[in-house]
Amino acid sequence: MHVQAAPQYYYQIKIYHFKTQAQESRLDAYFQNAYIPALHKAGVKNIGIFKVLKQDSLDKKLYVFVPYKTWDALETTDQKLLSDKTYLQSGKDYLEAPANDAAYTRIETIVLRAFPGAPEPNVPNLTAKKSDRIYELRSYESATEKYNASKVKMFNVGGEIGIFKGYNFNAIFYAEVIAGSHMPNLMYMTTFNGLQDNKDKWKKFFDDERFKALGKMPEYQKNVSKAESLFLYPTDYSDY
Repeated sequence: MHVQAAPQYYYQIKIYHFKTQAQESRLDAYFQNAYIPALHKAGVKNIGIFKVLKQDSLDKKLYVFVPYKTWDALETTDQKLLSDKTYLQSGKDYLEAPANDAAYTRIETIVLRAFPGAPEPNVPNLTAKKSDRIYELRSYESATEKYNASKVKMFNVGGEIGIFKGYNFNAIFYAEVIAGSHMPNLMYMTTFNGLQDNKDKWKKFFDDERFKALGKMPEYQKNVSKAESLFLYPTDYSDY
């Protein structure tokens, strides 16, 4: 019997670059009072709003994670919001900001497709209170598309996702970047009760014999040319 594969979600990560406390406050107000409620009303659930644990004082960043069930939803939802009168009113301070007083410097956007082995986002099962949680966003870049395909295969076919699950990394998503500024690459986000929890789990992961064996397999050699890790924490109004 043929089992239909679960449809893979599309994810949008928007990185808001900003400089001042005033901009940060306006962004918070917009996301909390306008954007998230409007997306919920439009049928988009589990939106994540994250701040960087160690901000660069000259280029501060706020990360917005939006999961869409379909490509059509990703393409059309933001446009649909513009016909939502409540959204337009609630978000007026942000939406109608003058050119010389915008709520951000620039917006950077990454579009991803969920891995077949993790086709939809998960809500983490954490015990720490929200303000203590740590979310780790990782990006693995590859030298070529072929090496990137090898790393993606390592997660989905090689069983790397299963090893993460075994140690309760509480991943929100695993996905391949289909539009972004660091391609070819994949990204994933794991979540922890705190920095020590993060440290303890990574030690177990790297000590795992299955992972060690995976890393020695010929088809998975040299498939990551650059790995980046960023520690984030959720805002109090984030769905995660």
